[in-house]
Amino acid sequence: MRPKFSEDVIPLSDLKINPGKIVNRAKDTNRPILLTSRGRGIAVVQGLDEYERKEEEIEFIKAVAQGLLDIKEEKQIELSEVKRKLGFS
Repeated sequence: MRPKFSEDVIPLSDLKINPGKIVNRAKDTNRPILLTSRGRGIAVVQGLDEYERKEEEIEFIKAVAQGLLDIKEEKQIELSEVKRKLGFS
């Protein structure tokens, strides 16, 4: 989910005062929290579920892109060959 800049940008000092509140907000809203220091972004706090979901999404997109590149470069093999390599023949 995309951050709401009116709610999800907080100074690092707020994290130091009440870290549980910030972590729970990230977890409950499924939105990342941008931490700032002297007006500049320095880190992101994100719930674990959302982080893992995004990582899986990135890996899937990379696999699809690699598959499309393999097709373009004619690096494909027949289904029967895949089955044989996996021991399903």
